[in-house]
Amino acid sequence: MKAITANNSFLRGISENKQEFLLKFLILGLIYALAFFTRLYSVLRYESVIHEFDPYFNFRSTKYLVNEGFYNFLNWFDDKSWYPLGRIVGGTIYPGLMMTAAAVFWVLNHFHITVNIRNVCVLLAPWFASNTAMITYFMAKETKNSSTGLVAAALIAIVPGYISRSVAGSFDNEGIAIFTLLLTYGFWVKSVNTGSILWSALTTLAYFYMVSAWGGYIFIINLIPLYTLVMLVTGRFSERLYIAYCTFYTIGTLLSMQITFVGFQAVQSSEHMAAFGVFGLLQIHSFINWARTQLSPRAFARFFRISITAFAALVGSALVLGLATGYISPWTGRFYALLNFTYAKDNIPIIASVSEHQPTTWASFFFDLHILVFFMPAGLYYSFTKLNDANIFVVCYGITSVYFAGVMVRLMLVLAPVACILSAIAISSTLETWMKAIKPNLRKTKNTVEYTGQKEIGYVVVTGMTVMLMLYVFHCSWVTSEAYSSPSIVLAANQPDGSRIIFDDFREAYRWLAYNTAEDARVMSWWDYGYQISAMANRTILVDNNTWNNTHIAQVGKAMASNEENALKIMRQLDVDYVLVIFGGLTGYASDDINKFLWMVRIAGSADPNVVESDYFSPEGAFRVDSEGSSTMLNSLMYKMCYWRFGSVYTDYGKPPGFDRVRSVEIGNKDFSLNVVEEVYTTQHWLVRIYKVKDQDNRA
Repeated sequence: MKAITANNSFLRGISENKQEFLLKFLILGLIYALAFFTRLYSVLRYESVIHEFDPYFNFRSTKYLVNEGFYNFLNWFDDKSWYPLGRIVGGTIYPGLMMTAAAVFWVLNHFHITVNIRNVCVLLAPWFASNTAMITYFMAKETKNSSTGLVAAALIAIVPGYISRSVAGSFDNEGIAIFTLLLTYGFWVKSVNTGSILWSALTTLAYFYMVSAWGGYIFIINLIPLYTLVMLVTGRFSERLYIAYCTFYTIGTLLSMQITFVGFQAVQSSEHMAAFGVFGLLQIHSFINWARTQLSPRAFARFFRISITAFAALVGSALVLGLATGYISPWTGRFYALLNFTYAKDNIPIIASVSEHQPTTWASFFFDLHILVFFMPAGLYYSFTKLNDANIFVVCYGITSVYFAGVMVRLMLVLAPVACILSAIAISSTLETWMKAIKPNLRKTKNTVEYTGQKEIGYVVVTGMTVMLMLYVFHCSWVTSEAYSSPSIVLAANQPDGSRIIFDDFREAYRWLAYNTAEDARVMSWWDYGYQISAMANRTILVDNNTWNNTHIAQVGKAMASNEENALKIMRQLDVDYVLVIFGGLTGYASDDINKFLWMVRIAGSADPNVVESDYFSPEGAFRVDSEGSSTMLNSLMYKMCYWRFGSVYTDYGKPPGFDRVRSVEIGNKDFSLNVVEEVYTTQHWLVRIYKVKDQDNRA
């Protein structure tokens, strides 16, 4: 009792503002820890390992940067990628992620905190997720108030849409890009609210960090001009907006040009033209406002008509001339795919083949956002009821991100933060309203309306809100644990008795390549596995996840889709020593090369009209691997390498030998021979199969 009394007297001795500050600090500290620790499931269940495919190139590049230094990193020519072309790494990447990881590694080692660079890379995304929660608090606080900021920070700490790219081991650009995205937007809102050049300059620095980290910076350089245009059209133009935008565009453009991969695209590509156009429009608007004060109404009206006509003619001529001369480059294929979700499927199959470029289903929205799907529209409503400069920006961000997230599932990552902010606005506004009804001693305004049953309704609303938030926590924890914390490099499955079985075939295969092949051996595989092979096996690969050369990828796809004789010609031209394929027919692994095979055919057909997709279909027009499959399919190199020796293997009780557990059919071609390649290694569960290209006969 004495201790409690002492604590009460201690709190009474602290001012109300200081108590509020301490409470906020404690809550933010708990949120910071929650955001970090909830992303460690994969490390606890498996080990400290890099996930997915792209992160392996980032990890390999970071190790090179740490060992060789920044100058050598920027000038690094990687002769183990895209054989025989190679890759100039410094000019084809966004280096922000690697630089951040290397900086953390150097700082820790400077203070004699010995840590492996792999562990830095594994834990970087969870750490930045914690930082993102703090920036979300700052942005939501600038938009409404500190209560909204706390709710937004708590929501984004565990939202699945963001966790999907920020779990431990997810060493990808998005791991730090969402932090830099919100940092830029938070500073932008602050600069518009204050009109401070300092905050505008900080916005440009955050934007520069974003440009160095992720190609999604295009979203920033188009959303901020869109917001500025909306402010102009709605008559909310101010000197604060002018200072913020002009500072951001001029300094931000100059800084973005320092990134080698961006360079002069910042002033030449069509994706950046909207920002330049709005910058020019602001100058015209400000000049006209000044001219209005210097001329009579009649003279100004005439001057205005002449100025607008001349400006429109000048802009139109410059645009036509820039496009005609090639100074202004057209939109990229990925940008077209955002505007028209059928564009990639019809014109660029290499983009359409990527699973994260597919349109988002309604189920995915609920899976990644849960109750935020319902609270976000409510947040938009509350924002519209009390419009201010910050609210308008959040509304623009929310509406545009909903569209882009619907077009491409990968961009759910961009929607998740603003969904948390808008939902926080709805939640905090609702609780503020109904808590006043529950507790009469809370401050009420003169416009507060009281009626019978108000207190009871308040209890129902607050209880319902609490239940929904609890369900949100349970859902996020389950999704994080079960869906987003399993590394693709190490697979797991539950057996009928409930025990867990681990499939470590990928690392097994890469280790075999590293120890049983020549150092200069060239490995052909589909592009999905290129980064992993070069990083873990340290062998030369033909194509990888960079997918910058469609023709080169098409050659690999054509070799896989051809019969042995034609495939050998292509492999000889490309100096292939080994071929690696992924096969899931034995274990039931659905993301194997047979299920990806039609994309190989389509990409090959985009470069060679002789490769026709319909040739691989059955007479009924179906893609099959059983006895009804087409002869072209059943005799392709990919089919033979996947199903070699499989025709005599029993996979399920009561099923015939050669029963494919993924396609749920008995394969159609069991008795075939391999003439141009020979099997040299198959992993324990048959997930990875490696073949060696046979030497040519000695014609002498």
